[in-house]
Amino acid sequence: MANDDPSVGGPRVLVVDDEEHITELLAMALGYQGFEVERAANGREALDAVARRAPDLLVLDVMMPELDGFEVARRLRRDEGAATRIPIIFLTAKDATQDKVEGLRLGSDDYVTKPFSIEELVERVKAVLRRAGGGAAPGAKLAFADLELDEETRDVWRDGRLIELTPTEFKLLHYLLANARRVLTRDQILEAVWDYTFAGNASVLETYISYLRQKVDATDPPLIHTVRGVGYALRLPR
Repeated sequence: MANDDPSVGGPRVLVVDDEEHITELLAMALGYQGFEVERAANGREALDAVARRAPDLLVLDVMMPELDGFEVARRLRRDEGAATRIPIIFLTAKDATQDKVEGLRLGSDDYVTKPFSIEELVERVKAVLRRAGGGAAPGAKLAFADLELDEETRDVWRDGRLIELTPTEFKLLHYLLANARRVLTRDQILEAVWDYTFAGNASVLETYISYLRQKVDATDPPLIHTVRGVGYALRLPR
């Protein structure tokens, strides 16, 4: 479907849902906030829209006929490079933890369950775009042991090995590195990295910590440590 207001010049958001009233409401709400919005009614339309012109962010319904949101994300991630990765917010009526974990495994940046507040979703769109865009002072570098992070190029190395991270993984690692040796509570990390608290959703943070460990701690010694009953710390083993 064509963009409702092609003159809008803000960040581009593609909203994909087979319920037309939802895409209309989101297009209106995001448009009021200065976003350029394109709508798609199913997964195939979404893939075609991305192929024509990649959006800055994708709001993607999971439960759609023929091609569901998870399959759309799989195909996008398969064809993307790290530098062209589109942030994804999954939108769905499903609230099971395994569905949220599946969304995160596919590289999503957030997960919103229907019914939802339009205002909250707009704020989550803004938060994900902030994470994807960085926001760190250009040129700065962080390092701990043999782990290095360049805030300007957004490159990460461990023992000279380049590590590819999603925008959310990068922001999580940046926060851990900026607070190296400190024990950070789960709430502190959720608020700093996701810009709001996932009420009772510790599994989201645990999943991302697991992803970071697979990438960062593939080289010994492990640097990301769980502090039982409190949270996490980036430090050398004791």
